Amino acid sequence: MRVFTGTILILFLTIQCEKAENFDALTLFENKTGEYACYRIPAIINTSNGTLLAFAEGRKLDCGDFGKVDILLRLSNDGGKNWSPQKIIATYKNLQAGNPAPVVDQYDLNYPNGRIFLFYNTGTVSEHDMRLGKGVREVWYKTSEDNGINWSEGVNITSQVHFNANSLHPDMDWRTHANTPGHALQFKKGKFQGRIYIPANHSQGPPQEKYNDYRAYGFYSDDHGLNWKVSPDVEVASSNEAIGVELSNGDLMLNIREQNGNTKERLIAISKDGGASWEKTYFDAELISPVCQSSLLQFIKDQDTLLLFSGPNSREKREKMTLKISLDQGQNWTYSKLIHEGASSYSDLVQIDSNTLGVLYEKGSEGISFQILSGDSLLKTP
Repeated sequence: MRVFTGTILILFLTIQCEKAENFDALTLFENKTGEYACYRIPAIINTSNGTLLAFAEGRKLDCGDFGKVDILLRLSNDGGKNWSPQKIIATYKNLQAGNPAPVVDQYDLNYPNGRIFLFYNTGTVSEHDMRLGKGVREVWYKTSEDNGINWSEGVNITSQVHFNANSLHPDMDWRTHANTPGHALQFKKGKFQGRIYIPANHSQGPPQEKYNDYRAYGFYSDDHGLNWKVSPDVEVASSNEAIGVELSNGDLMLNIREQNGNTKERLIAISKDGGASWEKTYFDAELISPVCQSSLLQFIKDQDTLLLFSGPNSREKREKMTLKISLDQGQNWTYSKLIHEGASSYSDLVQIDSNTLGVLYEKGSEGISFQILSGDSLLKTP
């Protein structure tokens, strides 16, 4: 569920900045240029060889969620100084291909240099009509073995991960579906090392008031994409778009949009078994939100791990894109750094190196821009 008419900005910054700054920016995707009226839904990853992959939806006619929508990609091999031309990575007839959720599989011995997965959705009708039981929403992935240069054909995994009328469990009557959006994750430690996990959400059954038919969940693979299992729903009404992170102790944390807007806070779900069940859920009063997507990232610097969050820091409007930093894995958010004071919406985070953080976010009506700043002060107290 998305309503926004903005664009996307890539910004590299030091966490110590106390105020929003004006950065000279390289525009990567500009609204009303090329073949697209609007660019939305950012996702960004750093590959095994340091190539940056910046994804976005290209929306042909306007900024609306449904219509002719393609997934686009630009690459940088020099830390963001130069970028390849944009190219289409996923398309679906004259309809919708969206919700990019990329992740690098670093534990498949058949691909010692890593293999990139890009998960995405296709749809034949609008989200409104999907909730009414019309149309088809599907889940796909593509892979790249050369750091994003070439991509496989799409693999349809809908029957395993989205229980609609054409699935293994048609009686469950799942209707809408959306990956993340933003990067997916792979577990790096413990008994679940190598597990690929994609946070997602779906609606179930006929529409309910205030979008209470939505539930966040996730799907995962322990064999590098050959087979898929599904996490149980997060049993909080209207839990919606989600992004995940593996905490320092090996737990899985989902950070979730509350679609009904009752609290205007981010919903947190914790799993101790890699997403097979949920131990607890709670609303985080320090992470306010105007009903919007947000991002989450573990930032590793030497022996220190910072948990980072990005999103609009407002209960009323999609504005004040803010980076929040936790030193204790999300129990408290010690620092808050304003990135952009004006209109801003969806975002994604990426670690470039031990001193550089990337923030990819929708900013007003300008476009996708990029800048590199030193990150030497990541661990300095404000």
